Amino acid sequence: MENIRRDCIHFRGHVPCRPHKETGVHCDGCDRFAPRAGRILLIKLGAAGDVIRTTPLLHPLLRDYPDHALTWVTDFPDLVPSRVHDVARLDAETLVWLRNTDFDLVINLDKDRQACALAAEVTAPRRWGFTLDRDGFCRPVTEGVSAAQAAAAEAKFHTGLFDDVNQACTLSYPQEIFAICGYEFSGEEYILDRPQPAPQFDLPDGTLVGLNTGCGGRWTSRLWPEKYWAALARGLQDAGLTPVLLGGPDEDERNRRLAAATGAVYPGHFDLKTFIGLMDRCEIVVTAVTMAMHIALGLGKKLVLFNNIFNPHEFELYGRGRILAPASPCTCFFQPRCLREDFCLETLRPETALQAVLDLAGRA
Repeated sequence: MENIRRDCIHFRGHVPCRPHKETGVHCDGCDRFAPRAGRILLIKLGAAGDVIRTTPLLHPLLRDYPDHALTWVTDFPDLVPSRVHDVARLDAETLVWLRNTDFDLVINLDKDRQACALAAEVTAPRRWGFTLDRDGFCRPVTEGVSAAQAAAAEAKFHTGLFDDVNQACTLSYPQEIFAICGYEFSGEEYILDRPQPAPQFDLPDGTLVGLNTGCGGRWTSRLWPEKYWAALARGLQDAGLTPVLLGGPDEDERNRRLAAATGAVYPGHFDLKTFIGLMDRCEIVVTAVTMAMHIALGLGKKLVLFNNIFNPHEFELYGRGRILAPASPCTCFFQPRCLREDFCLETLRPETALQAVLDLAGRA
């Protein structure tokens, strides 16, 4: 009977491992054998942007646990970088496997109840982040971790419960999750795979400025007026820059109108990987707080970010961006719909956004 190295980090159990697929080698005599030291489970289900902005944590995890098999469970597996070899969508099949697998460490950075229940249910001697208490609600993990980790988890827990505590927080999201895991954030970048091969688009030469005009159907409190997008597109053209309209199916009708009114380039809406490829062609991106913001950061783009309902400290722009707030301060903190009679984002003028783009582009 042939020797099967179940303890190899490349072993997958039901399909050929990567070394075999690449060279045809069997376990006996394989020079790529690497003993698996253990298993780590990372739970970060969503939202999509939160999955992308959790990827900086992979830098210290993969550095400190190079011989551990890392499984990331998420609602957005397409956004997890390829250097994570085991990515699973949270479904019945994944749940059955997790219930019957031993892990050395569970990291849960979500506070919703299904993620916390999963973190509590999986067999593991160590947990970081959040788990489920017997009352059915999230609680921060404070046992079996350092005092600093416990304090960080407690602090993050409280920012989710009280708006005034959230507004007073001066840490970015990467700083918060690094501290929960016992690390100090030192500017580690997002990790985002560029689509290969790169999609081809018929785009003009010159400096392309992506205008992501939507924010999803739920969060209309973040929606900049359409007439302002039109004014910004015209201002960019007058400055010799090329506006490219970005968005998904929800923005298609709006972007078609804007393209017809201004002559801005609108290639259309695409699947996620193609959308990433389109954004990668832009030098600067203008957007509200959306998944597109995190994609732009993951691609290393310069960014003009419109923010009204969130704490601006939570965003790490890596020195490549500008955060613009309305002149009339927003009073609808974390609200999906504006509660005011006058809409605060109408006081964030197109000329302000244009100047921010020109500054990032190095234009006078």
